[in-house]
Amino acid sequence: MKIKSAELETVCGITSVLPANTLPELAFAGRSNVGKSSLINKLLNRKSLARTSSQPGKTQTINFYRINQAFYFVDLPGYGYAKVSKEIKEKWGRMIERYLQTSAQLKNIFLLLDIRHAPTENDRQMYAWIRAQGLEPAIILTKADKIKRNQLAKQQKLIAAALGAGAGTVMIPFSALTGQGTEEIWQYIETAVCGEQA
Repeated sequence: MKIKSAELETVCGITSVLPANTLPELAFAGRSNVGKSSLINKLLNRKSLARTSSQPGKTQTINFYRINQAFYFVDLPGYGYAKVSKEIKEKWGRMIERYLQTSAQLKNIFLLLDIRHAPTENDRQMYAWIRAQGLEPAIILTKADKIKRNQLAKQQKLIAAALGAGAGTVMIPFSALTGQGTEEIWQYIETAVCGEQA
C-alpha cells in the first residue's frame, strides 16, 4: 500500500473520552518494549511518527494515527512493565479494556510477541481476552532478525502452542531492522481491514 498521509490525530489518556471515529480501526497490542512503535514506523515508512524509547512503559496513552484518510492505526499502551505501580497497571488495563469493548470501528488487533521468547502470562491473558471479545488477533512475531532463519518455524510452533492458537491463526515474523514481514502485514491489512474500501 502506498502511504500518502499518516498523522497522529488523537491521543487519549486514562480519563479521556474515546473518539467517535467513522473510519476502520486496527489496533496494536503488546507488552512494553516489544516493538509496537518500531512496527508502526516501519509500516508507514516514517522514522519517528510513533515515538520509540529504550525506556519500557513510555506509551501511557491510546494513540490514533489516521492513515491515507481511510483508516486508523491504534497504538495501545504496552502492558506487563514491572516498574510501573499496580495502580497504574490497573488503570492502563481498564483503558485498554474500555477501548476494545466500546470501539464501533475496531476491525481487528495485531498482538505483538517477541519471537525469541515463550509468551508471558500477560501475553496469554491478552490473547485469551481479545478472543473473548469475538476477535481473532493476528500475531506479529517481532525481532525476527535476532534468531536464525532455521529457528523461525520452531519458535512459531512453540508460541502458537503456548497461546493455544489454532492452525488458522495468522502469525507473521517481523523485523523492524530488515523489513522482514512488512509486505505480509500490509497484505493482511488490505484484506482484513481495508477490504470494504478496496
